[in-house]
Amino acid sequence: MSITKRMAFDDNSVVAQLYGHHDSNLVRIEALTGAQLNARGNQMDVTGEGDEVTVASKALTGLYERLKRGLSVEMADVEASVRFAKNGDDSGNVDGESIRTRRRTIAARTPGQRGYLQALRERDMVFALGPAGSGKTYLAVAQGVSLLLTGKVERIVLSRPAVEAGERLGFLPGDLKEKIDPYLRPLYDALHDMIPAEQIAHRMESGEIEIAPLAFMRGRTLAHCFVILDEAQNTTPMQMRMFLTRLGEGSRMVITGDPSQTDLPNNQRSGLTDAIETLENVNGIRFVRLTSQDVVRHDLVTRIVEAYDARDQQARR
Repeated sequence: MSITKRMAFDDNSVVAQLYGHHDSNLVRIEALTGAQLNARGNQMDVTGEGDEVTVASKALTGLYERLKRGLSVEMADVEASVRFAKNGDDSGNVDGESIRTRRRTIAARTPGQRGYLQALRERDMVFALGPAGSGKTYLAVAQGVSLLLTGKVERIVLSRPAVEAGERLGFLPGDLKEKIDPYLRPLYDALHDMIPAEQIAHRMESGEIEIAPLAFMRGRTLAHCFVILDEAQNTTPMQMRMFLTRLGEGSRMVITGDPSQTDLPNNQRSGLTDAIETLENVNGIRFVRLTSQDVVRHDLVTRIVEAYDARDQQARR
């Protein structure tokens, strides 16, 4: 049964921002919720089925409160507000988990990401498991940058195993650095979103930011730093054990990966899978499992992830 809820916004100075250019924010909320939004000045009629109206009105409330606090609203924030509303949260994550870096404030865009940010803040070792686009690496880099800028760690160490589908280092041109850089590009990209390029170069030169392949970690003790192992599904059990035991005094470690996307040979067990089974109940380690509902890239990525997951579940039956 269709119902209509009337909303009124008392601060006319932020209403235009709430609606978006040519009402683009309202159009997106309609697409995501199924409700119809009819704006007349600072009043809004929200029409649809009961659940649709509830989600749309909660999303609008969260965005409105965000704007009143002086925060910006972009399309990603609109989509995030709808996700939180569908989860029963009308705050739009205004009071939720966020990370401040030099260039921007990075906030959770899904309930799953909010739990991940909380784990990053509270635990010395966090495993983030989930599909592409769910923010595993990006949020971990953001937390590392924030801790570095506030002096809570002395260095950030970012690492990846140099394994990719169908490629090996020896087939790539150039010296060792030129061979390794393509594997580490996602880590560079995340850093550039958070720190000006000239500062990244300076901090890398001084050793405050280090990006290295996993093979270079053996024999080291990583103290007073924030350490990230990305694409951990491509480690072997021996490599994973070696990496985890590098954790030194005053350090934090984040291991990210998607167990379903390993590029190891078919007969090779993933170190990430092995670590999950071995360390699941170890006190002090947090395992965060993100899903297709936490994907914040293009909507089509979410549907692709869900389609592959459905196929894999069918194959296991």
